[in-house]
Order: sequence, then C-alpha cells, then structure tokens
Amino acid sequence: MTPAMTETVLTATMTATAPDLHADAHAVLTRWRAQDLEQNALRLAYLEHLDRHVDAMWRTCRAGHLTSSALIVDPTAGQVLLTLHPGVGRWLQTGGHCEPDDTDLISAAEREAREESGVEQVSVHSDPLRLDRHRVSCRGDDGQRTLLDHLDVQWLALADARTAPVRSDESLDLRWWPWDGLPDGPTGADASVRALVAAARRRLDN
Repeated sequence: MTPAMTETVLTATMTATAPDLHADAHAVLTRWRAQDLEQNALRLAYLEHLDRHVDAMWRTCRAGHLTSSALIVDPTAGQVLLTLHPGVGRWLQTGGHCEPDDTDLISAAEREAREESGVEQVSVHSDPLRLDRHRVSCRGDDGQRTLLDHLDVQWLALADARTAPVRSDESLDLRWWPWDGLPDGPTGADASVRALVAAARRRLDN
C-alpha cells in the first residue's frame, strides 16, 4: 500500500471510529458566545473549516486541524500550571491533538491536561474559554513536518496548586506560576497565553 493510500485509510478509520468528535466540535462552536468581534470571527472561521474538511479534527488534515487545550488554574492560590514546550520553546497551557478515543472536545482537553501535568484531579469548565489560531511546524503521520494552522479551542480547568505536577516526555519543565507573575524572557508566556490567563480571571470573577 502506498503512503497516500495508507493516509486515506487512516483518515477514513479515524472518521469512522469517532464520528461524534467532528459533530461535537461543530455543536460547541455553534452555541459558544464569543466575548468580542475578533473571537467571533475565529469562531466562524473554525466552523467554515469544519464544513470544508471531514478530517478537520485530525493531524492528517494538512490544511490545518482543530486542537484542544486547557489552562489549569487554582483560583484560590491565584496560580496557573504551565508547561515548557520543547518544540515551541515557551511556557504554554497543556493541550494538543485530538485522538481517536476522544468523544468530544472537552474530554480531549481534559485528557491532555492530565497527561501533560500529571495532575489527576482536574475539572474542566463546560464552555470554551477562548480560541487561538496559530501557525506551527506540525508532524504528519508520515513523519514529515510542515507549517500549518492549529485551530485551538481553549478551556479553563481547575486544580489544586498544592498538587505537585509530574513532568512528561512532552515537556522540558512544568510548574505553577502566580498569574500576576507569568514567566518573561525568550521562553516566557507569549501574548496568547497572557490573553488566556486574563480570560480565565474574568470568567472566575463573574
């Protein structure tokens, strides 16, 4: 079987094994109420991408694909748990690609949060917090890397900062940070992470 045939079979298999994931993403983004015009424009762009690509949830979609991430927060301690991503080289929230066993976007975010933080007691809020579309170097199933868009759906997750995180192979470092003292410098939290933390604080204040 040629690589192209293998990719076609893999895409069909994933679509068949998790038909609800695409539908769930569409439903979540249809009902979600964005907080500003920029976020609403992203919401509509995500929906259009889902309508155009049956495999929009998978890394096989080289036109770009949806991902799911979670900002882990302890609001009582005023702290956020961030991971130093080896590929990006910056402190980020937990998250990544959807997998065939994921039945919906929120469970994908919860799985990623637990896997990348080592914290088992994580509670994810029922509505997305924010959307962020960013260009990344992404590895395909053939092992080749190409630049494409990750259409990230970002969630708020609650955990206890007294719980010691456990670093996985997907992280260079992992630690709790005061949300008033996010890391700076070349590896520091970028504008998207700072916007995500600000959105989390607004939601928790309401």
